[in-house]
Amino acid sequence: MSNSSATTAAFRLSEKLPFPLKRLADLAYNYWWCWTSDRIALFQTIDPQEWERCGHNPVATIESASYERLTQLAEDPFYLKQISALAREFDTYMSQQDTWVSRVAPQVSQDNPIAYFCAEFGIHESLPVYSGGLGILAGDHLKSSSDLGVPMVGIGLLYRQGYFRQRLNRQGWQEDYYLDNPFDKMPLELIKNEQGEPLTIHLEIRQRQVKVQVWRVQVGRVTLYLLDSDRNDNDPIDRWLTGHLYGGNLETRIAQEVVLGVGGVRALDALGIQPSVYHLNEGHAAFCTLEIARLEIERTGKSFYDIEGKVRNSCVFTTHTPVPAGHDVFSPDLIDSFFAHYWPQLRLSREQFLALGARRLGDPWEPFSMTVLALRMCRAANGVSELHGQVSRKMWTILYPQRSEDKVPIGYITNGVHAPTWTAPLLADLYNQYLGADWKNRAVDPKMWAKIDEIPDEELWSRHIILKERLVAYTRYKVKKAREQRGEDHRLIQASDSLLDTNVLTIGFARRFSPYKRGDLILRDAQRALKIFGNAQRPLQIIFAGKAHPADEEGKRIIQRLMEWCHNSGIINRVAFIEDYDIYTGQKLVQGVDVWLNNPRRPLEASGTSGQKVCFNGGINCSVLDGWWCEGYQAGPDGKGTNGWAIGEDAHTSDQELQDRIDSQSLYQLLEEEIVPLYYDQDAQGVPHHWVKMMKASIKTNAPLFNTDRMIADYVTQVYVPEISKTVEPILAKVLL
Repeated sequence: MSNSSATTAAFRLSEKLPFPLKRLADLAYNYWWCWTSDRIALFQTIDPQEWERCGHNPVATIESASYERLTQLAEDPFYLKQISALAREFDTYMSQQDTWVSRVAPQVSQDNPIAYFCAEFGIHESLPVYSGGLGILAGDHLKSSSDLGVPMVGIGLLYRQGYFRQRLNRQGWQEDYYLDNPFDKMPLELIKNEQGEPLTIHLEIRQRQVKVQVWRVQVGRVTLYLLDSDRNDNDPIDRWLTGHLYGGNLETRIAQEVVLGVGGVRALDALGIQPSVYHLNEGHAAFCTLEIARLEIERTGKSFYDIEGKVRNSCVFTTHTPVPAGHDVFSPDLIDSFFAHYWPQLRLSREQFLALGARRLGDPWEPFSMTVLALRMCRAANGVSELHGQVSRKMWTILYPQRSEDKVPIGYITNGVHAPTWTAPLLADLYNQYLGADWKNRAVDPKMWAKIDEIPDEELWSRHIILKERLVAYTRYKVKKAREQRGEDHRLIQASDSLLDTNVLTIGFARRFSPYKRGDLILRDAQRALKIFGNAQRPLQIIFAGKAHPADEEGKRIIQRLMEWCHNSGIINRVAFIEDYDIYTGQKLVQGVDVWLNNPRRPLEASGTSGQKVCFNGGINCSVLDGWWCEGYQAGPDGKGTNGWAIGEDAHTSDQELQDRIDSQSLYQLLEEEIVPLYYDQDAQGVPHHWVKMMKASIKTNAPLFNTDRMIADYVTQVYVPEISKTVEPILAKVLL
């Protein structure tokens, strides 16, 4: 491989730029820029309209700019100072040798990094290869690994059309459509070999030879490699293997997982990367364990069972959901068609191969489970919250018949979020003033977060109101645009300009519209809901966003019911649905709402992270006690929440109707008796001091725990390099804080 390939794309872009602006190219090709404090103005200033049109893509924005416009910026002293300061900060960041991990776990080196496999990565909206929580978590995982200096490479797929785009028709029904991603104008680069040809790996998929090329994305100090089968020399069917994220049938799914798992290991081998640990983030990547084994058998000539322990010792696994649909299983016939050529290379019989993914051994009709394969072939496994760890141990006890449920070897590391990405710059500036300019590097320090109490109520509230105004303006823009595209009545389009009110208590609900997440729970008693939202003295408003999977008819019906509710004459200005949910919309929501609503059926929310993002922005959670909220929620002596609210009883029942009834009644009662009165208890200047007290509690109790710096430290000390766990506590206190 050419040593200069890492900078080729940035160099090519820099040639378009006047000399004073050339460092913009380096920044554009490294997503580090998207979690800096100056991220809003850096590229948007070039051409705000183009920035919006291209989905906040820095490369496309620069490419489209006229040379005249660029020379104008090149003589703007303020803009040049901004670029110069950012470039210095970037260079310091990228060249830093003395990092947290270099002191805590120096044995993890760049020569043998952690390889992090995931089917989706949510880095930024300009790289649309994500669908939701799993991808956002993976993106934050890479960002904090970069911040802490963890040697890591990401492995994923580059989808030609990504996840589907969403629009709603005039009946409120979700319509799915796709757009091609312009790879040549995105912040990524096709890796080439010494001959200048794309670096390719070869896979056999259903008796066809498939060539897969590799793209590189820089995420701070971490490199993300994305695999792509869309090549002219592939069969048209195979070109679409990396066409859509979570699209197609089971054959497409297993083919994609072959590309991710088997192809990912081969790509690392072709790149000369020898990982010390392979981290399977969800079961989609479990086939990578088989390819690691195949390479070891090829190298040593030993049998599969001779090298199985070595393979297991190099692999770790994170499971992300107790929902059955999240655990891929394939029929023996489908496994035959994809792996009949492969198991002889492992020196296994068909029965031995199928047994690796079988929950129950000896049943010829037992499907092949990717989660079972991962659990069998990894030395460590974890859920993503304390409760999810318990649920996972119960789910998979069948694999460990000699162990009691509490001894099933599945632990937990609770998810977190990347604070610099999700904290609004306006609040980050406030934290700079009161917590210290290095607050982002001390996100796990509870003593630092305790200083939140020093911020005057009026100052925190005024900044929150500004962010809320921004959310209201953004929601109006998105709703108006959607109504125009649907060709709705002119009066309804114009009414978008008066949608929502900054002075009204605002709830946010944004997530995948899967039935178990109960997106319409708040409508269960429609009359009571109308009474609460339509209260003239103390009104309430709510903003919804999210997609239903294209095959999820019930999820689409939930969205349709919400859209019908949006047009109810009694609350027409109090309810909004933002279409085509993405990272940018997510940021605006978590930064601007007063209350974040989360009401899944227990115990199906493995962790959830959107509510954690809200905490960094002073929002308050109102959630069932599931996932991370079981660990985050705190109640006072009177049983009421001090940093948020808990919906329903902390009880699990298989009676869904009963749980829905209990939880909806609890939600209405919380709104009527606690949340609404607390918000509208305001002084003469409109500051709700008791509410702000809860905002501060939300920040200082949750921020130090539910961030990805803490999460990555847990992975390093408990999973990646567990031998240091006995000595790392005092080191953590000294250097991570």
